[in-house]
Amino acid sequence: MPRAQIELPIVLDRSGPLTAQVTEQLRAAMRAGTLPAGERLPSTRGLASALGVSRTVVTDAYQQLYAEGWLEGRHGSGTYVASAGLPAAPAPGPPPGEWRDDRDDSGLINLKPGRPWVGDVDRAAWRRAWRLAADLPPDDDPDPYGLPGLRAALAEHVRRARGVLAGPGNVLVTRGTANGLDLIAAALVRPGDRVGVEEPGYATARVIFAARGAEVVPCPVDARGVLVDGLPDDLTLLYTTPAHQYPLGGRLPIPRRKRLLEWARRTGALVVEDDYDAEFRYDVAPLPALYGLDPGAVILVGTLSKSLAPDLGIGWLVADPALLRRVARRRDELGDRTAGQPQEATRVLLERGDLDRHLRRMRLEYARRRAAVVEAIPEARGDTAGLHVFVELPAAAVPYVLAEARARGVLLDTLERHHAAGQRVHGLVLGYGSASLAEVRRGCAILREVLDGLDRERAAPARAAAPARAVR
Repeated sequence: MPRAQIELPIVLDRSGPLTAQVTEQLRAAMRAGTLPAGERLPSTRGLASALGVSRTVVTDAYQQLYAEGWLEGRHGSGTYVASAGLPAAPAPGPPPGEWRDDRDDSGLINLKPGRPWVGDVDRAAWRRAWRLAADLPPDDDPDPYGLPGLRAALAEHVRRARGVLAGPGNVLVTRGTANGLDLIAAALVRPGDRVGVEEPGYATARVIFAARGAEVVPCPVDARGVLVDGLPDDLTLLYTTPAHQYPLGGRLPIPRRKRLLEWARRTGALVVEDDYDAEFRYDVAPLPALYGLDPGAVILVGTLSKSLAPDLGIGWLVADPALLRRVARRRDELGDRTAGQPQEATRVLLERGDLDRHLRRMRLEYARRRAAVVEAIPEARGDTAGLHVFVELPAAAVPYVLAEARARGVLLDTLERHHAAGQRVHGLVLGYGSASLAEVRRGCAILREVLDGLDRERAAPARAAAPARAVR
């Protein structure tokens, strides 16, 4: 029997931000059990009609709740309250399901972070690498460390790109950052262990460690990176992004790097250094990788998802051989592997210099896009590296800016989903990797208009409240 459509108890105050009200009231209903796990929600069109609001208001609310882990999509079926109940951490990835299909993002300028530009990949080099990789014969017992040729090529790559001295014995090939973190958690973290993750920080890392049974501990950051002096002494592991803190964009200074490693040595904690976009720097000299400063206390996590293409599915761990043996042994028990053909194609791209040439081109291209962002949004922070910046805003202004920008054709991301604990900082995480230079310029111009309009609205009450000047 089909289930009856639920009536949602939502009452809106038209004088306040509508998306925020819908989001909070739905969240409260799920927390209270009024909307139990597995309950199907109305379509965005149906709820918008019932509330007398635009469809954008409801789709933005659904999107936020999906990112927080409250909702889940079932392809072709609809949007449901997540079966896991109260979320422990935001769920990674784009929202699938009915409400995503309801919402057409085609034609919009995407300034969300996390995706690179793949339009300038050398197609001839790409085809050549995969053609040669096709000659690799099937392996009935693949090495959990990865192909020896690729491990040697990656060791040379991190030496040139990050100044890290490592041999093939220090490298284990993964399918990317998430796979690398999961292998680390599976091999080195026991249920109940306390694992530190930057706050705000990479939501996927929180999800992975929590799924492996860890108690995830939010570790505050400032504009320069993780606050070392406040780190607890009972952490088993700390996940950090020192080259370009995600999402605030800070670069961890050398004195703080040294204090972090001293803390790790003193407490016995392991530091997991995510070097996710360290190949891209602007107007600054590279800082030494934590792994290079203390290889015994650090696992370096890298990926080609940002520097080349996400669907290549190749990343790496660089660590002390004894640590890698534990990871490889656990990986073998789990039956986890990186496919041979992507590994071989990557080896060809590295050894023939194709990846280096691509990186040189993209450094120039991303530098142009970064300059366009900074010119239009000079208040942006964290622009010295990577493919995103952070724009701080008053908390109450964020939903308005998000909705207004989307209404004008620009997709943005907010800082809210990158927090696990109480949110201390509010604003936008602005990505310029996946949009063209022209789109970045146009999108930032639109955002500038929205922010300027916000400033005028905030200034209006102050002007109205000011005493009139006497007429002489």
